[in-house]
Order: sequence, then structure tokens, then C-alpha cells
Amino acid sequence: MNNSFPDKIFYNGNIITMAENENPEAVAVTGGKISFVGKLSEVLNDESFKNHKMVDLNGRTLMTSFIDPHSHFTSVATSFLEISLEDAQCFEDICEKIKNYINTQKPEKGKWIVAKGYDQNFLKEKDHPRAAVLDKVSQDYPVIIHHRSGHIGVFNSKAMEILKIGKNTQSPDGGNIEKKEGIPTGYMEENAFIELSKKVPMPSLEDMKNAYIKAQEKYASYGITTIQEGMTVTELLPMYEMLKREKVLFLDTVCYCGIDSGKGFTERFSEHQGEYKDRIKIGGYKIFLDGSPQGRTAWMRKPYENSKDYCGYGTMSDEAVYSSLKKALDDNMQLLAHCNGDRAVQQYLEAAEKLKSQGCEVSKIRPVIVHGQLMGTDQLKEAADLGFIASFFVAHVYHWGEIHLENFGKERGSHISPAGSALKNKMIFTFHQDSPVIEPDMAETIWSSVVRETQHGICIGEEEKIPVYEALKAVTVNAAYQYFEEKDKGTIEKGKKADLIILDKNPLTCKKEELKNLKVLCTMKEGKTVYCRDIEDLKI
Repeated sequence: MNNSFPDKIFYNGNIITMAENENPEAVAVTGGKISFVGKLSEVLNDESFKNHKMVDLNGRTLMTSFIDPHSHFTSVATSFLEISLEDAQCFEDICEKIKNYINTQKPEKGKWIVAKGYDQNFLKEKDHPRAAVLDKVSQDYPVIIHHRSGHIGVFNSKAMEILKIGKNTQSPDGGNIEKKEGIPTGYMEENAFIELSKKVPMPSLEDMKNAYIKAQEKYASYGITTIQEGMTVTELLPMYEMLKREKVLFLDTVCYCGIDSGKGFTERFSEHQGEYKDRIKIGGYKIFLDGSPQGRTAWMRKPYENSKDYCGYGTMSDEAVYSSLKKALDDNMQLLAHCNGDRAVQQYLEAAEKLKSQGCEVSKIRPVIVHGQLMGTDQLKEAADLGFIASFFVAHVYHWGEIHLENFGKERGSHISPAGSALKNKMIFTFHQDSPVIEPDMAETIWSSVVRETQHGICIGEEEKIPVYEALKAVTVNAAYQYFEEKDKGTIEKGKKADLIILDKNPLTCKKEELKNLKVLCTMKEGKTVYCRDIEDLKI
């Protein structure tokens, strides 16, 4: 990471400010902030910039950096320490990958084996493995495998033994412990899996320190300078105390604490509430109202295709959702609610309407609908009027579009991530990748929102396409607004933080099909280079 020459003047390229002053000739950075935006001749004739380093863009594009509106920073970090199952095509592949890890890494007996990223939609068996499959790998090691959605997973028999899961263990509210003839199979959903997975020991602090550095480098390579810890629980306290103590963070990190499970964190990091210290800020609270559309646990108003009357299910009662939103309002904390299905969105909106009728100003905390995959187009105006922000996982169109068509039919499936309808209803929206679910690839996300093509090149939801500028706005201007940071980030304007990226192409003028392959050449956080490709004529 090159921290030299933080004071710079950028020129001879395309400059996208995302503000009123478009197409300036030069941008100057002084002391980590934007100090000039305008004509090159003016900045060159200004004595206060005489010692600034001149950076020739050579026709490339400079713009404000991307802001991650939702991901899971720690999970991105731990992915460097876990077995990847993303390219597994069958149960045998899953087993072989775990066996190979055990044979090559030779972990101590009894150490937990963690693997992530399988997706039953892309497995030959079109199903989830169970403990009986994982037991073939090892009966000595406890094994947990995470579905790609993060909402579903499987434990082997050794893991269930350690966690004391047996025939008398009941499924929690908003979760499912699958049983066959009264015996747990190892497969679990939502609250059952999420709560039990918290009991799996974390890696060592030293291992995590290096993993957090690698995770930040990954985000920066995609042009992201503000990242999110999308579910901060008390169990993460030792990790964040280490990050703070050893000053590991070089990207701004916004934490959203579990409204019940994160109490210890909010207490210990109370001075971080609403403001950055050591690059850590507590942004608000987080709740989960349903599950995953590709995992068929998203809560819908109408049944899934070919399922008779199955609509998925919610994970919280109406009373609990109302109480959570009221607590957020009382504490002046933003609330992020995971809502994939339209019934889950409805539950969230109903809680807000109830509070509004009681005289509460819901909009003041800018509540966020996270994912909103199957949010009904009929719900957008109501949500906008209440002051909600939608953060769409729009790259679902590419990664799981055809699966959604199978699960929800053409009409509903084509309207996943309804950004076009949100724009028409004047609802503020952002885009995210929910990393580590997918890579934090903003270029792919921008492309997906503009062309809406599946992996097989099928266009779904023509009316939900949006212009490129609006897609860029979703991950800059709107994302800054979501974080209450519009005065500091999101545009290139004098006085704002010099969070900048250099791209190989101009996203506003290149062919739409080229957006997917936009390359971030350099990423700067407050003027300091935190990522840069080795390019001979780009001297940062």
C-alpha cells in the first residue's frame, strides 16, 4: 500500500463527479480531502497547489469511489481461512474438497472444519447434503457447511454431538431443524442454523488479523472504500477490539449490531455510535425477517411455483418487528431489516405505518430494506413515502435469475430487484453484493442493473432496467446517503473526502456490455493509495 504523495492534481482524463460540476478538467487533493474541482489552468496558476504531484490520467476515468451498502466484512475475512465449495457440482465434490483440506492441512483432531458456498440449485442432486454424506468424510472432526445464501447449512454427526442436537431438540421460532423419523438429519434453516453456527469457535486473532487485511484488499481492488459489517454480534467483540488496538483498518467500516445479539458490542463500542473512531462506526441495528429466495425460505404473499400453498416463512413476530423498529427510533439508530420476500417487506411496512400513526417520524432513521428481491412493485410508493431506502441485491438477476423464474414464475421472477420501478416511484435505492455471497464486484452489479441478463444471456425484467448514471448513483451518492454521510462522501466536491478510483473505461460512454468488465486501476482512501494495478503510464 503506497501512502506517499497524498497531495495530487489529477488531469487529462474523464472526471465523473456525480455532482453538478460535471466534466471538470482537474481535481486536486490536499490533506486527504478534495480541494479543487474545475479548469486545469486555474489550479496550475494557484500557488497553493505548486507542490502537489501531477497525475496524468492518460484518458482514463476518475470518479468517486464505491460505497458498499451491505456485506459481511468478517465473513469475507474468514472466507480466506475456510474451504470454498462454490464450484462444487455434486455431493462427491463437496466431500472431496473437505477430505483434501484435512489431508493437506492436517488440522488437530477435534478442530472444527468449516466450508462455505455450496448451492443445491447447481448440484447434480438438486438437493442439500445431510450429515450421512458429511460423515463419510470424517467422524473425528466436527464439520459445518454453509449454503451460499448464509441462511441454510448442514452439520455432520460429530458437530451435532458437540452442540447437543438430538431427537429432543426442537426447532426455534423462525427456523427449522430437519428430522427424519424423529432424528436430526444435520440440515437446518434460518434461526436454527444461524444461532447454532455462532457456537462454532472463531479462528485465532492472529489468523483473523491477516484475514481482515486480505478482505480489505479485496474490497479495495473493486474500488470500495467504505464497507459494512452487516450483522455484528457480541461474539465479534474480541475481533473488533483487536482491529482497534492494532489499527488494522484502512477502510471505513460501518457495523450494524444484532438488535438483541449485539448488545455487548454496542455497549463496548458506544463512543463509535454514529461516528468513526479508528475507522469503526456503529451505524445502527440489524434484524432478519425472512430467508433466501434461491433457498426457498423467503417469505412470500403468494405460494412458490409448484408448491401448492408453501409461501416460505417469517423469522420474527409482528410484535417483535414493531418493537425493534420502535427501539431503533427511541435510540436514534438506523434499522436494517433483511427482507427478501414481499410478505416480509409487508411486515416491515406495517410496523412503520403503525408507528407513524402514533406520531413517530420513521423517516428520520432512514430505515433500510435489505435485499428486497421480491419486493412488490405495489409496495414501492408506500415504502418511499415512509422514508425507507431499498438496498437491492441486483446481481441476483445474473447469478440466480433463472432459478427465480422457476421458483416464482415469469411475472414475479422477472421483477426481482425492481430498481426501475423504484426509480419511477422516487424511492432511494442502493446496490450491494452481500459479500461473501458473491464477490464485492461493483462493475458486475452496475452491469447487471443496466442489462438484466442471466448467466445464459436471457434478459428478465426489461422494465426494471435503469440508466448507467442511476446505477452509479446507487453505489455512490445514494449509498453515502444511506450511511448519513452525504456531506463527506459520494461525490467529488470541494471539502469532501478524497475517496477516489481510476477506471480503465468511462462507464457513461462505453458500450453497456463492457460495463461488466470495467477494471479498477487504482483506489484511494482519503488521498492515500490502497490499491493499484501495475500500469507503466499510471504514476500515482
